[in-house]
Amino acid sequence: MATLRDLKGRIGSVSSSEKITGAMKMISSAKMNKAVRDIKRLLPFRNQLEAIIAHLLEADVQCVSPLTEVREVSHLTIVVTGSDDGLCGAYNINIFKELLAHINGLREQYPSASIRLIPVGSKMIKAVGKLEMPGVEVVMDAPVNSKSTAEEIKAFTLGLQKAFLAGETDRVDFVYMGFISPGRQRVRCEQLLPVTSVGSEATNQSGRPYLFEPSADAIFAQALPLMLLSRVQEGFSENRASEQAARVMAMQSANDNASKLLEQLQLEYNKLRQQSITNELLDILGGQVK
Repeated sequence: MATLRDLKGRIGSVSSSEKITGAMKMISSAKMNKAVRDIKRLLPFRNQLEAIIAHLLEADVQCVSPLTEVREVSHLTIVVTGSDDGLCGAYNINIFKELLAHINGLREQYPSASIRLIPVGSKMIKAVGKLEMPGVEVVMDAPVNSKSTAEEIKAFTLGLQKAFLAGETDRVDFVYMGFISPGRQRVRCEQLLPVTSVGSEATNQSGRPYLFEPSADAIFAQALPLMLLSRVQEGFSENRASEQAARVMAMQSANDNASKLLEQLQLEYNKLRQQSITNELLDILGGQVK
């Protein structure tokens, strides 16, 4: 049976845990808001690039780029992002499950293709490292992580482009957790290379003619890599925002559980204390009667 001292100690521990989870929730919320601001800053840049490319494709000119070359897929590359830190609920598990489903889908589409997985984030590296699938190679030393800077992401994207242009890979896919709202995130599987689309919102609604200088083909060749980079940077930003949103929810759940446990322990402590006082009074009254 628990004593008053034991219950008091447990109440103190749970109270401390409640304060810690509350503080962690506030920190994660601030980090999530920062990541959301980063996404909002990237959106105008990406939308403008997609609009430029859409105008080029709608013009009466032929724009070609080696980044749009569709060829027979013999080698696949999949970049999958996770987190470097824990305490974010089922965040990494959900990404990993979607990754497995995506690999199975690609296996059906390209039965003889080899797959190279590039996990980003220590938690995802640990999960993917346990995969034992024939024809799947895991790159354990990716030059980026979930907290990489814009310059590191840029260098990583350029490396993917070079591998595609050199014929080392025929297709590059990107699996990450897309951010919809603080309470809703969804895993997204996007094809980065070869570039096959420029987005549904990038259309020339004005119908006005455009003059291209120096040439439409030259602009297309420069704008396409920038658009690809913006997509990767946006994916990393959404992944960070989703991670912090998942951590906010996890800390909120832990905080709620701690509050409920604290109430139960406090009630049990009050009952035991009341019982102890009652027993002492009975002992005193019993002594007076004698």
